Amino acid sequence: MFSDLHPVPAGERPDLLAPATAAALRHVPQALVFEIDPALSDTDALCEATGLPANVMGNAVLVMGKREGQVRRCCAMVLADRRVDVNGLVKRRLDVRKASFAPMDVAVEASGMEYGGITPVGLGEDWPVWLDETIAEVEWLCIGSGVRRSKLVLPGKSLLDLPHSELVPGLTVPLE
Repeated sequence: MFSDLHPVPAGERPDLLAPATAAALRHVPQALVFEIDPALSDTDALCEATGLPANVMGNAVLVMGKREGQVRRCCAMVLADRRVDVNGLVKRRLDVRKASFAPMDVAVEASGMEYGGITPVGLGEDWPVWLDETIAEVEWLCIGSGVRRSKLVLPGKSLLDLPHSELVPGLTVPLE
C-alpha cells in the first residue's frame, strides 16, 4: 500500500525527521519514512493526493486540562476515521473538569515538532501516549515524523514500544 511512496528505513534519512523523532527510533527500529510535499502534511490532503485510506492514517492529538492549577496532558493516537472521546474518557482519565485540544502554538512548543507533523515518536515523557485499540490492529500505520515534509510508516502495535505509551480501550469513537 505504501510502496508507491518509496519509503526507506527511517534511520537512513534523519534529515526527514525532527531531532527528537530521530533520537527515538531505537524504540521503533522498523519505522520507515517517505518524503512528501509539506502542503500534504494534513491527513485529509495526503489521503486525497495518494489514495491512502483513512483507516491506515494515525493522528497524534495533544490534549490538555488543568486540575488545581496543575496542567495534565496526553497524546491520544487516533485513526483518521475516528475521533478522540475528549469530553468523556480523556477528561475522566486526566481527572480534569475540562479537557481540550492543545492550541497550535502550545502543541508546537511543548512537542518540539512542527504542526501537521506531530508524532508520539520522540514526545517527551511529560506526554503520556494513549493508543486506541484500533491503532494497535493496523498492520502498517502512517503517522507524523515531527516535520511537515515527511511521514513515518510503522506497525501500529509498535507504538506500544514507546516509553510512556499504553493501550486505552474506548479512547475513540467512529466518525459519524
